[in-house]
Amino acid sequence: MVIRAVRMHNAHVARASGPQRKTATNLSVRADLVKRAKELGLNLSGMLEAAIELAVHAAEREAWLADNDKAIDAYNARVEADGVFSDEWRTF
Repeated sequence: MVIRAVRMHNAHVARASGPQRKTATNLSVRADLVKRAKELGLNLSGMLEAAIELAVHAAEREAWLADNDKAIDAYNARVEADGVFSDEWRTF
């Protein structure tokens, strides 16, 4: 259920704030891509960091959903059967 994923998604996300400590990392990247990126003035470190952050976030989200799948399904089944406490007052 799409709504389930969106609704439950932010329950476990803790965002880091402020400057983060950096660590040097050795990587192997295709030489032609590095050359083209440098010619375009792209920030390779920043791009890599953003891509890794997106991948980590997606993996953590999937793991959280898998860990909580039974509870989410049980909650959705209860709401489907019984509704929610505010059903009688909702106007939408």
